[in-house]
Amino acid sequence: AVAKGAVAIADRQTAVYPAVSPGGWNLIGLCPLAAFDARRDPPSPFSVGDRVRFNPISRDEFLTLGGQL
Repeated sequence: AVAKGAVAIADRQTAVYPAVSPGGWNLIGLCPLAAFDARRDPPSPFSVGDRVRFNPISRDEFLTLGGQL
């Protein structure tokens, strides 16, 4: 299973897994921030067409931002 928050790529697309699930894309990292939460309004901090940049962070930063290992 792929971990919640896993960042994956396939061809020209990138995805952040919103929950633990099966997967098949190439995993390149973990994101500590929730990409989707149905209880929020709006449920995602991203909109169609947004460009998102992922930056490397330390393990401590990951955990401080709410990431789970």
